[in-house]
This record gives sequence, C-alpha cells and structure tokens, in this order.
Amino acid sequence: MRKIIHVDMDAFYVSVEIRDNPELANKPVAVGGSRSSRGVLSTSNYIARQYGVRSAMPTSVALRKCPDLILVPGRMEVYKSVSSQIREIFERYTDIIEPLSLDEAYLDVSDCKLFSGSATLIAQDICRSIHKELNLTASAGVAPIKFLAKVASDLNKPNGVYVIPPKDVDSFIDNMELKKIPGVGKVTNEKLLINNLKFGRDVKASSLKYLTSKYGKLGQLLWDRCNGSDDRPIMVSRERKSVGVERTFPEDILDLSILDEILKNKLLPELQKRAGKHLIDRGISKIGVKVKFSDFHQTTKEFSTDKINLAILSELLVEAFARGNGKKVRLLGIHIGLTPNKSETEQISFDW
Repeated sequence: MRKIIHVDMDAFYVSVEIRDNPELANKPVAVGGSRSSRGVLSTSNYIARQYGVRSAMPTSVALRKCPDLILVPGRMEVYKSVSSQIREIFERYTDIIEPLSLDEAYLDVSDCKLFSGSATLIAQDICRSIHKELNLTASAGVAPIKFLAKVASDLNKPNGVYVIPPKDVDSFIDNMELKKIPGVGKVTNEKLLINNLKFGRDVKASSLKYLTSKYGKLGQLLWDRCNGSDDRPIMVSRERKSVGVERTFPEDILDLSILDEILKNKLLPELQKRAGKHLIDRGISKIGVKVKFSDFHQTTKEFSTDKINLAILSELLVEAFARGNGKKVRLLGIHIGLTPNKSETEQISFDW
C-alpha cells in the first residue's frame, strides 16, 4: 500500500505578492490583467474569490464583480525561485517527487521513516515547514491512491490537510462526485449527468462494457478510478541538482559568531549525512550559504569548488551576513551543487 501526498500551494502567485508587500493583506488582490487593457487573471486571493473572482477570468469581468480589486503584475522569476525553495523542503522527506506545476506536486513517502512513517504527520510537517520558512500556506491530500491524494488536497483549503486512509477509500469513492476526478471537465461531467452518472457509486453500479462502449477511453478511466485502481507511478521528472540543509531559528540572531558555530556544529554534519547517498556517483560543482533576514529578504553566496570546504563556507557566511546591513537572521542554510551523473564513480573529498 503506497503513501501518496499531493501538496498544493494556496493561491500561490498572489500569496507571494502579499507576503512581499504586506500592505496588500486583507484586501482583494489578483495577479495579472490590467485596468487599462484587456487581459485575464492568473490567480486571485481568497478574499477576491468571495466576490466571484477566479483565475483565467477576463480583467473586465473581475473588476465588475469586485471594483476594489487590486491588480498586480506577475513576477514569474520570483515564483520560480520560491518554487525551488518549496522543492527543497519536499526533498527532506523523499526523492520521489512529481512536480505538476510551480505550485503543486505529488510525493511518494512510502519509504519515509520520519514520524514513524506516518504520512499524515509527514504532510502536516511539510505544510508547517512551508509556512514557517517561506511565510506561505499549502494544503495537502494524503491517500494510498494517486488521484485520490489530488482530490483530497482540495477538500480542506486553505492551509489544511485531508486524509483518506485505506479503510475509507471505498466509501469515499462511493460518495465522490465524478467531476472531482482529474480529467473530467465541465462538458464531460454534463454528459455523464445526462446518463445518471454523478457519483462514484453510480459508476460501480454500471459495467465496464457499457462505459467503454459509451465513453471509450474515458469509460475505462472512470471504471478504474471508481474501483480504486490507479497504479501510476510518481514520475520523477528531473535530476536532483543540489543538496542542502537549513534551520529556522526560534528567535532571530544578530551575532555572527553564533551563526558560524551553528554552521560548523549543526548544519555541516547534517549536510554530510544527507549528501552521502547522492555523492556515490555524483561530484560537487559548488558550495553555498543562504541567509534569510528578519524581514524575510534572503541572499545566497556561492563558490565553485569540487570540495566541501569549511573555511570557504565560513567566509561565504561573513559575506552573506554583511548584506543584511545589521538585520537579524531568521534562517541559515548551506548547500552543495551536484554535477550531472557520472559514468564512473569518483571519490568525493571533504575538507573539514
């Protein structure tokens, strides 16, 4: 029995904008479009959604529904950067990750030993880490079946976790509306309703022969999903490029010497342990230090090298810390960049 988590960021683009500009908080906000030209929205926050504002909605329609709507331009490079940070958090729990977009992904945590292997507690910790470190919220669905994890992630939004344990799969599917199944769109759902197919139990009461004769491949899909069949693997779509560790402090730190001690005595041993399996057939291309300040601005200093060198990491910390101009530090991290997979194993050296 697999343990699948689907993590979906809450109103991702607009949440990043509000995080970076707190003056937008508690106001209806949308990303994209323009008051002076035609366009469509990328996404909107939950306040705007109360007015009926939705993603992909023409700006003119959105402004009619919510005249006070605040429009902000999108910053795709920023969203990509934050998405990479989210990915780094995922990788603390598993390497089996299937990103669907910048703001959602499947994770297979079947072999994760954290929290005694509890997928529920792992999902809760992922969401908690995203909120604590990135000041953003995510929702997660947990299930033994891939498509159900995605369905579940939408049931306790925002900032919630919904779990479908194995014993509840059949009853959940029985009462699940077919429009919840990924791939069943509005038009398709209307056609299903015409034939009195609304819930999972309606498909179960039908027959595979009838469904395939009526709907072709869609009929097979409906039959499989409603009978709890979805053995699609989590498709790991990219090679891991880095390994890192970081720590968010209970209280912000201003003393550089304390930060250096944390780097040497806490982060470095943890990085060595975490990097071990990735260095069997990979090399190191660079090392780096990340510092996030009390105002959530962050900076990274990197150095090209094929070794993990403590002296260089300490110097990178000094340079990164100086960029804060006296601001306290809320998070410190170190990382290594990995070279592409090699055909032959090389010995990696550590200069402690």
